[in-house]
Amino acid sequence: MKTLYTVLLASVALLSFGAQAATGEEIMTKSGCMACHTKDKKLVGPALKDIAAKYKGQDVLAKLLVKVRTGGPGVWGPIPMSPNPQEKINDADLKTAVEWVLKL
Repeated sequence: MKTLYTVLLASVALLSFGAQAATGEEIMTKSGCMACHTKDKKLVGPALKDIAAKYKGQDVLAKLLVKVRTGGPGVWGPIPMSPNPQEKINDADLKTAVEWVLKL
């Protein structure tokens, strides 16, 4: 019984260490962001690379977190950004996604 317990603990430990955090792109796909955005070209919303270029070198993480969370008027054209509530994307995933976009 002790051996079985040891094997189970070792298995759980390996699974835990083997699990990787989702990338910004995976989070955005899972959260539905890619329904309106692509990396390289305008779809409904701007291309993610265009967003990164617009804000390059600026300290805008906090501003963009609020913008993505609350949505609002069309900054990139006539179509407004719809809000993305906690139920759709949690704060940690939102931060990871926005940081990923800014690094493109």
